[in-house]
Formats: sequence, structure tokens, C-alpha cells
Amino acid sequence: MGKLSLKNIIQSDQELKMLIGYFRQQPAASFYIEDANGNLLSGEKSEKEESRFPVENEAGLLGWVTGNSTASVVAGLLKMVAQKEIEKKKLGAEVLNMYQEVNLMFNFAGKLAQAIEPPAIAQITLEEAGHVISFSAGWIFLWDEKTEQINILASEGLPLLNKKQIPEYLDLLQHILLNGQSEIMGDLNFLKAANILTEEVNSIIYSSLKVNRRIMGAIVLAHTLPDHYHANDLKLLTTLAQQSSTTIESAMLYEKNIQESREKEEAMRRIYAAAGKFVPFEFLRSLGREVITDVRLGDQVEKIVTVLFSDIRGYTTLAEKMTPAENFNFVCDFNLMMGPIIRRNNGFINQYLGDAIMAIFPGNPADALAAAVEMEVKVLEFNEKFTVDGRDPIRIGIGMHTGPLIMGITGDQDRMDAATISDTVNTASRIESLTKYYRTGIILSDATLRHIQEQGLFLFRPLGRVKLKGKQEALHIHECFSGNTQKERNLKTYTLPDFNEGIENYLSRNFEEAIRCFEKASQADPADNTAKIFISNALDYLQKGVPDDWTGVEQR
Repeated sequence: MGKLSLKNIIQSDQELKMLIGYFRQQPAASFYIEDANGNLLSGEKSEKEESRFPVENEAGLLGWVTGNSTASVVAGLLKMVAQKEIEKKKLGAEVLNMYQEVNLMFNFAGKLAQAIEPPAIAQITLEEAGHVISFSAGWIFLWDEKTEQINILASEGLPLLNKKQIPEYLDLLQHILLNGQSEIMGDLNFLKAANILTEEVNSIIYSSLKVNRRIMGAIVLAHTLPDHYHANDLKLLTTLAQQSSTTIESAMLYEKNIQESREKEEAMRRIYAAAGKFVPFEFLRSLGREVITDVRLGDQVEKIVTVLFSDIRGYTTLAEKMTPAENFNFVCDFNLMMGPIIRRNNGFINQYLGDAIMAIFPGNPADALAAAVEMEVKVLEFNEKFTVDGRDPIRIGIGMHTGPLIMGITGDQDRMDAATISDTVNTASRIESLTKYYRTGIILSDATLRHIQEQGLFLFRPLGRVKLKGKQEALHIHECFSGNTQKERNLKTYTLPDFNEGIENYLSRNFEEAIRCFEKASQADPADNTAKIFISNALDYLQKGVPDDWTGVEQR
């Protein structure tokens, strides 16, 4: 509030001027008015001795009125007007302060509304406090109930505390900062003696941050000047603390909720991921479900798929030479090799059956065949290390068939299971078992081969027709030797014309010619055990005769 001037009071108040003029016109009236420095403001000075009346109020001496008894009346009038001016200025200052506070709170609320993290809210609080309360250092502390530590949420300006001393004097700081009060601290000697405060600090004002009687922390402002803070500063700081406390609390609750949601989401992800290892996501998606929790008893879908079965040849003999732990580890290592190959070729594992695998390929049957070839190649690579210790190399048989299959959820309300129900599954399994008889790596049905458009990418040779036990229809089956060694592929490709001719004669009952063709192929490739199978069968038919109803179909 600016200092009052008697000159300004007289010049700015027209009614006062009129009253002074009125008194001057009264009979025998004699007076003149001076300011506190003796400057004449009204009337003319007289040389005779007259009474001198001060014009003063709580603001101090404003001037003098000198003259006869009329001067006393004029001095009283000027005092009254000056007092009213003081009251007007006080009221104006209060209104201005109220406006500044309202404006501060309005702007503060707007900025807080845009911040969602406690550190950002604390920093905004310090910045806004600095607009109305001068400080050299400002800190906002929070009390961590879990760790029982005072944490610095935001700071600005000079260092305020010696951080190394906080743990040692934690109880003292708790008593000061977490007492729920707002205060201008006068005596700082005990804090400086404890080496908590830095030497530059000479004034402190603080206000607790609290919500519903729970003390969260405090906002502390400090200045290098002594006795710097006043009651109005404390009032403003308390208002800022109240508003920021609620916002920080909400932000902390929001962060806590977000963290809990993330933890729940992560837990669900782990559950879904774990469930997906037991029930493939491809299986769920085929049912129109994204997660296992969405499945319902009775969910089902029918699709044309290619079912692949693989099995380790002679595994029983192999297992007898290993301990149970070695056996288990071997199967795990083997499946670790095969699983990624199947997934990489757009298939999914429906079941691990010990040393056997059942996989489903919902799309192009060529994917299943490509996976089978890659699996055979991988086994060849595996054997290079596996046989170093003198162990026999392992071989696998792979069979596949394409046809309709129902995937669904069966069981009861308390125990559900993902099931595949189809003759396609049984047929694929039986075809895989034929690899033992024909001594081949990969056998596929004609139903699968017909659906492969890119047949030129693979190497095939026919194996004739077989009638599986319990089946009415015979199947045309084929060997794929694309996964054999380079030497085996070259020899089988070279002997393919003779082998194909041998099959044609065999199915036409021309066994002598068939034997000639297969022996020619066998001479060029002595390791071709499949050709030897057909030679043996043909010789047997020549010796024992052929049933009248024989159509070239092998009963297997």
C-alpha cells in the first residue's frame, strides 16, 4: 500500500476543497495548510504567532494546519478524510489480494488438471508458489509409509537440506514436516546445529500436505534473508498445499490403479501364454475365440486340414539304454527341435505323445510337407552330434493325410479338454506307421498330394495302394524323399524311372517285369530298402500265386 500524501488528498477530493473554502470564508477565520515537509498547500502563511495543529493518523504525520480556532476544525476534517483514504486503500489492497489469490488458484487448478504424475504436480506447485511467494529454495517432500522414508518429490532453487543427514534426523524431520501444521519457523538454530539445513537458509515457511487427516508430506519454502515470510504468505502456501495434496493423492491412486491393472494384465498374459502352450492359440482361433477363458463347452468347428504324425524309429530300444532322466531330457530336446519347425511352417502342435508328435496344418498342405522335409533334415544335423559317442543315429517316420476334421471343446462343466475328432487323424497316424513297413522317411496320402500345387518343389515316388485295417477304401500313397541326404536324393532321382515302371507292372500283376525294374533300381541304389520290399512281395506272389480279387492293394 503506497504512502498517503496530504497534497494528493486535497487535490483529488473536490468536496474537501469546497469545505476548506467554506471555512476560509467564515468571519475571523485564519489558517493555512502545509505538508509534513513544510510545503504550503492552501492559504497564505502569516508572520504572527498562531496555533499549529498536526494532521496525522496510523500512516504517520501528513502535515500541519496553522491558524486560529478554525485551524483546529480544518485539521480534524483532514484527519478524518485521510483515515478514510487509508481504509479505502486497505480495502483495495484486500480486494486485490483476493483477486490475485482467486486468479492464482484458477490458473493453478488448470495446470494441475493437465498433470497426471505426482512429480509433475509437485513441480507445478513450486512454480506457482514462486509467482506469489518469494523463495530461494523450495522442496516438496512425501512420506513413504512402506519404506518409512522421506522422499523428495520436487525441488527448485538452492539446496535446502543436507540429504546425508536426513536418515539420522528422520524423527526430527517427521516431527516438523509431518505434524499436520502450517508454520513460519523463526528459530532455525537447532536445525543448523544438527547440520540438516544449509548455511544459506535463514527463513523457512512450510505447510503440510494432507488429505482426510492423513499426512502425506509437506511443501517447504526457504529464503536467504531472515524474517522474510509473513502471515499472508502462510495463507497462500496453505491454500496451494491443500489443492495440490488432493491432486497428488488422486495421481498416486491413479498410478497405483494403473500399476495394479498392469500387474493383473501381466498375470493374465502369463496365464494366457501358459494356457496357449497346452491349448494352441491356433486351435482357439479356429473356434472363433481369442483366449482360453472365452471357450465354452461344445464349441466346435469343422475344417479341411492336413494332419501330420511323426515318430522316432526304434525308440524303445534307444530308451532302454538311457536312465529315466536321460530319457526325459532326450524327448524334451527332440521336441524343442521339432516344435519350432512346425510353427514356422504355419502348423501347430496338437499333442506331444512321448516320442511322437501330432500336428495340424489348417492351410496349404504344402506347409505340412515342407515341415516334414525340414524335420528330416534337422534329424540329419542332430545325428552328426548324437553319434559322436558311438550311439546309433536316430530316424523318424512322418505320415500325413488331408481331410475334414472337427476341432472342439469336449468334457463336462468341471473338466474340459480340446479335442480333435475325425477319421483324418486316424488315417494320418496309420500312414505314419506305414513308414516302418516301407522303410521310408515321409509318406503322404494321395489326398494330400492332390492339394499341393507346388509339387515341383518336392521329390516324390509312388508306393502303390494300401488298404488300412478297418477301412473300406484303399489309399494311394507316395514317398517324399526331399529330406534325404544329398546322396540318397541323387540315387532315388536317378532310379526313379525304373522304380515308377516297377510300380506300374506290380499293380498290373506283371511281377516278373516288376522284379526286373526294382532289381535294376536296387543295383544302382543298394540302400533302397523300399525297392527290396516290392521285390520280396512280387517273388512271394510268383511262388504262392495271386488271389483272384487282388487289385494291387496291400492290406496293412
